[in-house]
Amino acid sequence: MSFPILGSIRRRGSVLALSLLVGGSLLTGCGADTAPADQAAATQSGQAVGGVAGGLIAIITPSPDNPFFKAEADSAKAKAEELGYQTSVASHDDDPNKQSELIDAAISRNAKAIILDNAGADASIGPVRKAAERGIPVFLIDREINATGVATAQIVSNNSQGAQLAAQSFVEAMKEKGNYVELVGKESDTNASVRSKGFADVVSQYPDLKSVAKESANWDQQEAFTKMETIIQKNRDIQGVLAGNDTMALGAMAALKAAGLGKVVVVGFDGSPDAIAAIKAGTMHATALQPAALGAESAVEQADQFVRTGKAAKEEKQSIDCELVTKGNADEFGVFGRK
Repeated sequence: MSFPILGSIRRRGSVLALSLLVGGSLLTGCGADTAPADQAAATQSGQAVGGVAGGLIAIITPSPDNPFFKAEADSAKAKAEELGYQTSVASHDDDPNKQSELIDAAISRNAKAIILDNAGADASIGPVRKAAERGIPVFLIDREINATGVATAQIVSNNSQGAQLAAQSFVEAMKEKGNYVELVGKESDTNASVRSKGFADVVSQYPDLKSVAKESANWDQQEAFTKMETIIQKNRDIQGVLAGNDTMALGAMAALKAAGLGKVVVVGFDGSPDAIAAIKAGTMHATALQPAALGAESAVEQADQFVRTGKAAKEEKQSIDCELVTKGNADEFGVFGRK
């Protein structure tokens, strides 16, 4: 969704008009405000029962086109409403400017808390600090920022541990030898570098495993397909692919299939339903599942505690271990978590 009127509003310098527009449409453009269906749930958080419930919790994530981010948003929304809050759900689409506008909107609407999967480790520091200075606690999920003492919590998957799990499974499937390609995520996202290092910590111990290409595909399936297609044109002698997320892994698999390379070991990261289906079908070897729902629900529970007590329930930096999904245990997992 685009908002061309924003440019003209800025040119007129009307701060009030921008605040009203953003507050009224941006936060509802990707998911309208919703109040809990069961008003009795509002009493669970100690908040007043009524149209306002416990107040507003703003949930801001990357695009829900990626099932991981959709699972985060859905889980956070459900938990917040269970605890008696209204919710606004919106996507910044990995655009720091749009993220700033959405955070400004949450501030203008006096949100009780913001649940944020951010749009950049450096670019997000200022907007998060602004919310905190206005008395609105920010609970980061999935991605950290390059600062501490700004967000109330930074709840992320243990990306290093998950990457090492995935890499060890990859090494075993490759029988410790062969040529492989690594697809890396968005450079502005610290998860990309942490996962890549986790892969390297394991794979580097096996000298007969040779990296023939390492490319960023920015977490994107189409970009991964294109990058892999180009790599294959230069070198068809590929036995494995390590991908920083499942979306890129699936894009790589499509390129391999189109090129007639069917016996390639592909390992991803996230534990998406599509990846698990591919693992069950035998076309993908493994993925490291990060529990998106668990992290999002924990953020909302901690936000609720902060709203009620004025104190953080846990330390700022928190991590959740990942689980390896293979064909042997794939039936045990559902949507970014165990069934």
